[in-house]
Amino acid sequence: MEKQITKDEAYNTVSPDDFQALLEVERYGERTDAFDKIISATHDHFWDPLDDRYISFEDDFDMKTQMILPEEMMASLRTNYVQSRLNDQEKIELGNEVARWMISSILHGEQGALSLSASLCHILRDPGAQEYAANQAREEARHVTAFTKYIEARWGSPAPVGETLGTLLNEMVTSEAVYKKIVGMQMLVEGLAMGAFATFHTRSQDPLLKHLTQLVMTDEAFHHKFGKIWADRTVPHLSEDERNTIEDWAAHCFQTLLFNLVNPEQMKDVYAKFGLDYKEIMAEFATMFGDESRREQMQQSTNIFRVLIKTLVKAGIITDRTRSFYSAYVDMDELKGEGDEMIGDEIAEQGIAFLKTVNFRGTAVAAE
Repeated sequence: MEKQITKDEAYNTVSPDDFQALLEVERYGERTDAFDKIISATHDHFWDPLDDRYISFEDDFDMKTQMILPEEMMASLRTNYVQSRLNDQEKIELGNEVARWMISSILHGEQGALSLSASLCHILRDPGAQEYAANQAREEARHVTAFTKYIEARWGSPAPVGETLGTLLNEMVTSEAVYKKIVGMQMLVEGLAMGAFATFHTRSQDPLLKHLTQLVMTDEAFHHKFGKIWADRTVPHLSEDERNTIEDWAAHCFQTLLFNLVNPEQMKDVYAKFGLDYKEIMAEFATMFGDESRREQMQQSTNIFRVLIKTLVKAGIITDRTRSFYSAYVDMDELKGEGDEMIGDEIAEQGIAFLKTVNFRGTAVAAE
């Protein structure tokens, strides 16, 4: 097994092939209550992507005349190279293909979260932690269904996973180290998802995508809290070597996710469909985005990578060792002084209010 860094018994593990350890009689009574509130709240944000009361995927959207995501979110469309080679109709088509790639990456991330949550069920010894992981697996499964249906409605099929993202997800899912799973998925990938969903909900021109992302956020907000509980119970008790190990893993995950989203090479097949060379786009990016421009983008409240950095700052996973790496993207002093509220929390709360009306109505009818 990989080295575990465990400071709280709730995160103790067994070998994934040692099922006998989960049958020990005393284990059943050694249940943490750390996750009970999250588990019991699941009925408040229950939704079914196959039930039209919650969401219908029949709503049309004219992708011949509109982009699902605004053009200003597509950095490649702002390059002189692309502007000079595509007409207006082709720009709309490219913008929607980039959106397909981005939303497909979300789908692949949701599959990673589903498989990772299921893998935690095999190794977590504590029944309470195990129940939480099983609960999250159920919620991630509906996200996979929902994003699959959305992509089918708009494009027919998803884009393949990029090599960078696929490699990182595989590393997280197959790792037996709980800290890699929680920091990588619950804190960073889930944080990325919250930032992306908040951006899509706020800026998408497709009402269906706005509604879908809000529903998913009602679940993701709780998944993100699981990572925060781990950080609160673990980070203050780490040795210097252990903190360095976790800090380096977090920086690795952050850099990989950043590379996956902004590097044109990851979308080279998309650009090739339009006769575009990703290397030309990459070269122009280098002149378009200086440090000041990048910082201004990061300081927008819905910037997805700003959300990730704030997550790590609040968890105490960024120290002087890696501060300079992240300070290239945000004002670290300003970020540290902000409250604990995360972008997307208010959107998720509004979504939960909607779900309560649907779920309450369904319960009332069933009771009659």
